[in-house]
Amino acid sequence: MSAPTYPRPRPATTGGVDIRLPWWALALPALAFIVLLALMLNPTDGHAASDPAITHLFERAQQLLAR
Repeated sequence: MSAPTYPRPRPATTGGVDIRLPWWALALPALAFIVLLALMLNPTDGHAASDPAITHLFERAQQLLAR
């Protein structure tokens, strides 16, 4: 005895893949990028950057981005 088959409620798409992302799948990476960019632009707030070469590099990057 075979199982009955049911028709699909809508036709299958042959074009692209239809994937819907939740809002946080885009918001969290964007937020992380903004936070890291803010830390790079203001290196004096970073307490872990005690190496003068790294601090100088971040200050130089901030000067270049400020132009």
